[in-house]
Amino acid sequence: MQDSRPVILLDAIQVHRDAGLGCGSDDPAPMTAVSDLRVPAAAVAAFIAELRDARGSSPHTLRAYATELARLVAWLPTGAPDLTDIALLDASTLRAYVADRAAGAFPIPAGTSGKKHAAAVGLAPASTARLVACLRAFCRYCARTGLRAGDPSALLRGPRQRRKLPHWLEPDEISALLAAPQGDDEAALRDRALLETLYSTGMRVGELVAVDDADLDPAAGTCLIRGKGRKERLGLLGGPALAALAAYRIRRDAVHGAGTSDRGSFLSVRARHPGGRRLTDRDVRRILLRHLVACGLSLKTTPHTLRHSFATHLVQAGADIRSVQELLGHASLSTTAIYTHLSLDALREVYRKAHPRA
Repeated sequence: MQDSRPVILLDAIQVHRDAGLGCGSDDPAPMTAVSDLRVPAAAVAAFIAELRDARGSSPHTLRAYATELARLVAWLPTGAPDLTDIALLDASTLRAYVADRAAGAFPIPAGTSGKKHAAAVGLAPASTARLVACLRAFCRYCARTGLRAGDPSALLRGPRQRRKLPHWLEPDEISALLAAPQGDDEAALRDRALLETLYSTGMRVGELVAVDDADLDPAAGTCLIRGKGRKERLGLLGGPALAALAAYRIRRDAVHGAGTSDRGSFLSVRARHPGGRRLTDRDVRRILLRHLVACGLSLKTTPHTLRHSFATHLVQAGADIRSVQELLGHASLSTTAIYTHLSLDALREVYRKAHPRA
């Protein structure tokens, strides 16, 4: 029977390419022609393939995990030169790798950071925590599939973090941003609809660019959102968002044609994409930056800031935290609970009115 493992690995290498890591001379050579899944690079490739095919992980997750684990493979020849079998990967090796990365002692290989040249960059506590989470997921996969006995990452701990309060915009700043796209050309109508939709639903930028026309239900005022882990939820579209979407759709279809129901709702207006190309996360960030400059708001504002603003404004207006959790698509209430710290004045007022000894 023909061994199908090389095919799986080559599929994973395509994921590696699609994730933006390239497959040039900087890639670990074994990834292109190995059939032994216990070779570290092969185990990584098979893990990425499973994330894509079995778990349906988002392109962002695939890119992040493929990038981080490619760095681990690149570190092994110097950090653990005798480790040629994933079964030998132990807790001390993982701790040494995390320590090197956190301290910036190991140059990030060219091609794994979006840069052409290698660079030694230390990690902030949040980045170190993400690295540890990635290594844990990979080690659990290796243990579950029998590539090694036990999980060497079980005792691996990330740094303790102070949970930062997220940056958000005040309502008047949101109003200024939403009014920034001026005119009735396709780009202005698209940008207005895009920004209104982000703020109205509180969705993530990756969820926004995945929205198809069929996901929008103007009559019900809802948008089907495909969130993390293939979870779906309904986002609510307010009147301004519905009006902006309707105006954009009329202009968009006049330019690009009606298209099919699975076409992306937000399309590029560039001439080299005459049929309309679905926007990417990066496109949305560029669009937002342009309008931030136009209305003089902080350039630190990101699409996720609109999500934080959405949640903060709801909590400040008295929305209960569980409802906000549902709207945000958070799996854990503790993730949403941070927004309660953003409305201390409102909470103090509730406390003052409700507590008998306030």
